[in-house]
Amino acid sequence: MTRLFNGLPILFEQSRPILYLTSCNSVRVDNQSTTGILEEFQAELVAAWRQLPNKQFFFILLLAWLALFQFLGNSTFGYLDTNSLLKWIYLLGMASSGATEMDDNQMIIAPLVVIGLFYWKRKELLKQPMQIWTPALGIIALGLLFHIAGYRVQQPRISIVALFTGIYGLMGLAWGPKFLRASFFPFFLFVFCVPLGTLSQFITVPLRSVAVSIVVFITHLLPHVEVLRRGNELIDPHGHFKYEVAAACGGIRSLIMTVMLAIVFGFVVFKAMWKRILLIVLAAPLAVAGNVLRLLIVVITASFWGQHAGNWIHDNTITSLLPYVPAMLTLFWLGGLLEKKVAVVAPAEEVPA
Repeated sequence: MTRLFNGLPILFEQSRPILYLTSCNSVRVDNQSTTGILEEFQAELVAAWRQLPNKQFFFILLLAWLALFQFLGNSTFGYLDTNSLLKWIYLLGMASSGATEMDDNQMIIAPLVVIGLFYWKRKELLKQPMQIWTPALGIIALGLLFHIAGYRVQQPRISIVALFTGIYGLMGLAWGPKFLRASFFPFFLFVFCVPLGTLSQFITVPLRSVAVSIVVFITHLLPHVEVLRRGNELIDPHGHFKYEVAAACGGIRSLIMTVMLAIVFGFVVFKAMWKRILLIVLAAPLAVAGNVLRLLIVVITASFWGQHAGNWIHDNTITSLLPYVPAMLTLFWLGGLLEKKVAVVAPAEEVPA
């Protein structure tokens, strides 16, 4: 009995760490269950921010650079009356289709895509040796010369190129050449912030003609659907509807967004350049196919229920996303097919005896 009671403290002392560990494990599991995606995102963002050197140096220069384009960025006041190039980009990017002759909504989407990809590559970027690199002053000077030229000739497109050239140079000045090479993708996606406007006519004219021709050809194969073509117009012979395929409806918007999607998907998923180029080349036919699908739905709806119903399909937000559905599905299917091909070609690992 004495030995039994003497052994109880030892047993109790030995059980305390087990109880303590069990308690710690339960607390850890509870903490994991209560930690949400936003908390994890915030924690990773704070950790990446702490690892980034020369933060104050870069962001002070960035604010000064942005101030230049805020107060002396735009010299054209006939279209948008503002001195700020940043506001000019925002107003033009937010312009709805039909409000102006331009349709450059990708100007607002591109910066968000770039920021998201920078966060996605944060670990790779932070691994680069970062230091102040004075030769990057040449890139900044080049951006300044671009802006002076664009301001004098009243071409905001040139000033937009100057804006992002200078920002790229500031990154090199604060973090060095290896950081610049590692961040070239996704930084070059800022090219989509340059508006096309009337410069896209050499693309929109054949796109509209191809889309109208394909729609007319397909409708001739369908029963109870008659469509005539007059230029870029789709006309019902009985007078039920008449649609003019404008530049935006011809597929330029879907083409730009599909190219952007193909570039992002190709660079994120694949490392082989030929696979990336293949996806980018496929962007044009995929954009045309998606736009033809949307026009067909509008024309068929108008043939049975009149132009009012066709207009509702045309203006509906959900149906306006139809041009992107074939592109996304085809890109994902092709990406999976290329990955399977690589898996089949890769040699099998030897299993040790």
